[in-house]
Amino acid sequence: MSKIPVTVITGFLGAGKTTLVRHLLAHAKGKRIALIINEFGELGVDKEILAGCGDETCREEDMIELANGCICCTVADEFIPTMTKLLARPDRPDHIVIETSGLALPQPLIRAFNWPEIKSEVTIDGVVTVADAAALAEGRFANDEAAVDALRSADTMLDHETPLGELFEDQLVAADLVVLNKSDLVSDAALETIESHLRAEMRPGTGLVRARNGHVDVSALIGLGLETEAHLDGRDSHHELEHGGEAHEHDDFDSFSVVIAAGPGKETLLAAIEQTIRAHDVLRLKGFAALPGANARLAIQAVGPRVNAYFDRPWREGEVRQTALVVIGESPLDRTAITQSLEGALVAAA
Repeated sequence: MSKIPVTVITGFLGAGKTTLVRHLLAHAKGKRIALIINEFGELGVDKEILAGCGDETCREEDMIELANGCICCTVADEFIPTMTKLLARPDRPDHIVIETSGLALPQPLIRAFNWPEIKSEVTIDGVVTVADAAALAEGRFANDEAAVDALRSADTMLDHETPLGELFEDQLVAADLVVLNKSDLVSDAALETIESHLRAEMRPGTGLVRARNGHVDVSALIGLGLETEAHLDGRDSHHELEHGGEAHEHDDFDSFSVVIAAGPGKETLLAAIEQTIRAHDVLRLKGFAALPGANARLAIQAVGPRVNAYFDRPWREGEVRQTALVVIGESPLDRTAITQSLEGALVAAA
């Protein structure tokens, strides 16, 4: 029996991984896809966004969510058992897509495909890293010397490469293909500069394509047949290089969820979110909101100070209508202050 190909989609917080997966599911050309979604935080969001977007190719029962920690830290406890159960199903999928957490190191996951439990059953078709062109153009998560110097001058604590920079580099070096997403938000000249910096961090021979809204020809994403797990040279993470492959921990990052029973109006809520992000240097915020008089839930995605919101589906009968948000940032986050800032929107709206 031939091995089932697996596409690993990684990339930094808010780069557009879920949008890319939505596009892939909608253009899978008849392939039945199983989807494993990993989120860093207590509250699962991405599965809810993806559910129903590719009914013919990815049924809801084929969507598996790992929300108990970053996938690179839970390979043995969660990922391997999940894969084993998936492969034991009588109706095995044609292809498996894994969307990692935005904070995941891809390397431990790639190496896990050499574990005896799954090595004979699956193979990595390719590793796709999604990068945010707009964020890079703003100097966020950039690795060039000028950006590092600017950070040093603004904050004397940043006298060395930040954990975010190292993580971004690790995701780039693990890639077989880099998708430079949100390219429509950046000028052509800026894109060329960004691509030049990216190629300096990528392994030779790694592909690089531009994308808008995660739209990439699916033939460039799946069917690559690269057997990545057998070609690990040059993909080592910073942590592996510095600590001889010791277990990786996410002590540099923090995540928690905020649940608000009632919600203010849309503009008031989004303004409170943007103000909270700016005041507390939140890297990523996402979730769903219940708005007064609205029969549909509001999906919220924020990267840095950019906040996007849209009604994704009607509330289901019997579903609890509440606002639930995941907050992610560098550790330690002031959970009390952030929660009070978000809940303050209720007072302002009263």
